[in-house]
Amino acid sequence: MVCENNVDTWRRAAFFEETGETYKRVIAVCLIPLEQLASRLGEGLGNSVDKASQLSNQLLSPADSRVDSKYCEPLNYFQLNSWCARTVSSLTACSHKEDKFGVAQLSGSNAAVISTLTSCLLAVEMFMGKKTNLQTPNHFMGPGGIKWATVNTGRTDVSAVKRRNGLLHSKAYAIADVLRTSIYQVVSAFHDEMLASAKAGLLEKDWIIGGKPPFGTHELLLQKLRLFLDFRAT
Repeated sequence: MVCENNVDTWRRAAFFEETGETYKRVIAVCLIPLEQLASRLGEGLGNSVDKASQLSNQLLSPADSRVDSKYCEPLNYFQLNSWCARTVSSLTACSHKEDKFGVAQLSGSNAAVISTLTSCLLAVEMFMGKKTNLQTPNHFMGPGGIKWATVNTGRTDVSAVKRRNGLLHSKAYAIADVLRTSIYQVVSAFHDEMLASAKAGLLEKDWIIGGKPPFGTHELLLQKLRLFLDFRAT
């Protein structure tokens, strides 16, 4: 009911009680599977991503780029991951108008939700064969954008082709679609506030966690979020 956003407003108000404990616990529980998905895929791809440059590399060579099945296991839990992503995005979006005590923002849940969803999306897209390049943009939203390209840059990545033709890729594509929709739901609800934060240079402070994300770097998460804010993330 929560993830479909069809629960009565007065029932949903229970999440936004004054102490914020209920809201924080629900968000934290829902983020756990998504964090595991991002970190497990990252481990399987050989990306601990302590440095941004690691994400700029192609997947490993065709001979070595096998992703252990144990790292792909979280992709099998599509329904759970989908419910979790849609629940946290729905509650976050609803908090824009219904959270009279400001528990979502003050508890850091907003930043946790956006960071986890974005980090998870980056990991899934990397698994699907997309390559991340940091570059200086020529648009008003600030220092950096992400240029996406397929892995077909002169040679064929055998493992990526196999994944594109396999069941796991279908699952990855499905969860990536859910993650993008979930992020856009939050961005649409908070677009004016996010845009103001971006222009003031506070987008990272307001919407990205201070600690290490499950996958990627703060810079990558911030630049990916800017694409969503500009409605250019596909």
